[in-house]
Amino acid sequence: MTKTEEQFDGMLLALAQQHEGGVQDLLDTFFSFLARKTDFYIGGGEGAAEKLVMSKFKKHEASALAKAASDKAERTEQERRRKERLEKKRKEEQAEEEKIDNDSRIVELTDEQAVKLQEEIDNKKLANDTAVAGSSNNSAKKDENTDSKNGNVSDEEEDEKEKNKLKPNIGNGADMPNYRWTQTLGEVEIRIPLKVNFSVRPRDVVVSIAKKHLNCGLKGHPPILDGDFPHEVKLEESTWVIEDGKLLLINLEKVNKMQWWAHVITSEPEISTKKVNPEPSKLSDLDGETRGLVEKMMYDQRQKELGLPTSDEQKKQDVIKSLCNSILRWTSRNVNLIKII
Repeated sequence: MTKTEEQFDGMLLALAQQHEGGVQDLLDTFFSFLARKTDFYIGGGEGAAEKLVMSKFKKHEASALAKAASDKAERTEQERRRKERLEKKRKEEQAEEEKIDNDSRIVELTDEQAVKLQEEIDNKKLANDTAVAGSSNNSAKKDENTDSKNGNVSDEEEDEKEKNKLKPNIGNGADMPNYRWTQTLGEVEIRIPLKVNFSVRPRDVVVSIAKKHLNCGLKGHPPILDGDFPHEVKLEESTWVIEDGKLLLINLEKVNKMQWWAHVITSEPEISTKKVNPEPSKLSDLDGETRGLVEKMMYDQRQKELGLPTSDEQKKQDVIKSLCNSILRWTSRNVNLIKII
């Protein structure tokens, strides 16, 4: 549509709104005007007016049909992508449930397996005892004091902050009174039950998704969710749909795919992001740098659970150990010189 065509849209829309009979009455008024006020029907010879009308009709019919086909294809593609995400999510949840079932089963070990398992437990205990002993030396204490002066938060203070936060559900989100949300590193899913006694259709709800804000609910009722996201989302990849006439499903694509959300709406309670369970199957979808960061995060989380130093803490201990060894070697080489002095 050209700018010239658009400049008359306001007038034509106002004219159309005054015709209660719709397009039929509008066309009747338009052709009546041409007959009464112009020579449209007789000015171009016999059949010229009809030919002109049909040519313009065909021209705009083609563009209207093309646009309708394009819109339909786009809706079909969005629906296909939505179904793919739902199917992928369903398979992930099914796999997680099967994993939990398998982990919870009692398995009888052979004598050989029992010995091997006991060795692994003993090795972990030995490594834990060694790390605790090493962290109690003067060098480690000095490093601890330095961290405190630099403003680092102690483990006790961190635990105090985490105490009032919710434990993540199986989907790394939270089960709230009016909705349930889950997340992966790439997206957030919100499931809102619509507690009504009729089958809800898209026209019955209001859903407004902005980069950092969500407003949704039933038309004519107070919003079920109305607040800011903690981080930005990609509008072109974020969708919503009504499931079974009873559930509003919203999928949000994260802009930052290296960040776990503590809550889906900033005014809602937070979950402890330290307790989320990153899925190893997702790592293959990430680029090299991002995958490395996620693997480091997972390693540090496992180390903390075992009471062992994180990768950064281990580096500090290695530096201190290397420095101490260098001092000992220098001292052993120059012991005679020290005695003489």
